[in-house]
Amino acid sequence: MPLVQLREMIGGPAPVPAFNVIQVEHAEAIAAAAQETGASVVLQISENAVRYHGSLRPIGAAALSVAASASTPIAVHLDHATSEELVREAVRIGFGSVMFDASACPHDENVARTAEVVRRCHEAGVGVEAELGEIGGKDGVHAPGVRTDPDDAAAYVAATGVDFLAVAVGSSHAMLTRDAELDFELIALLHKTVPVPLVLHGSSGVADESLAAAVRSGMWKINIATQLNKHFTASVRTVLDDHPTLVDPRRYLGAGREAMSAEVARLIRVLEG
Repeated sequence: MPLVQLREMIGGPAPVPAFNVIQVEHAEAIAAAAQETGASVVLQISENAVRYHGSLRPIGAAALSVAASASTPIAVHLDHATSEELVREAVRIGFGSVMFDASACPHDENVARTAEVVRRCHEAGVGVEAELGEIGGKDGVHAPGVRTDPDDAAAYVAATGVDFLAVAVGSSHAMLTRDAELDFELIALLHKTVPVPLVLHGSSGVADESLAAAVRSGMWKINIATQLNKHFTASVRTVLDDHPTLVDPRRYLGAGREAMSAEVARLIRVLEG
């Protein structure tokens, strides 16, 4: 199936789950779950993952290849890029969308830099996600008690031209527990006020029933990373504990891939209701 863009998924019958890729086994696990469920999904690579690999091209090319070989629609997305050069690299190698994160900058600088990224990306046919204020887990908008103001969010979208907006409604990055308390009334108000699809970051810290309720309230793209890594790592640990002389990484990474794929498929079904 040809690569699809995140913008092409707008208006579909279901929310769009976006799963973070760190290594090729992650991309394969997500694609297998998408094919099992028939869902449209996003493979997204963060700036942190790029830093781990030393550059975007190796892991980016792998994700693009996995997506292009899938039988269900899969988009490839750059997540939390703070560098305009990294955005340009993603566009050059074929990513269909990017998240440009200037949220740590003063508001006027955030708007100006994001608007310029949007202009350049739209010229290349690439969609842009952004956020107003810092995302949490990074001590920002998703820190406890911080919330996105609907009128501010609508003004930010108008000023920048972004295609998708990450909002603060009670979740936080890198949570190992699933007890974040989402503000569903705020999600509904943001959905009514903001003219672009809403993105929930830090979804690993949100319980199943709250994820489903967030979708019903108006969330569209649901970002999940830590929850998948928990399952991947637990499976790898079990294999290595059970086989202390094992040295073939295919044995333990393969087990991690299978465990992660099962959790991706389960989460897709949760989000689809």
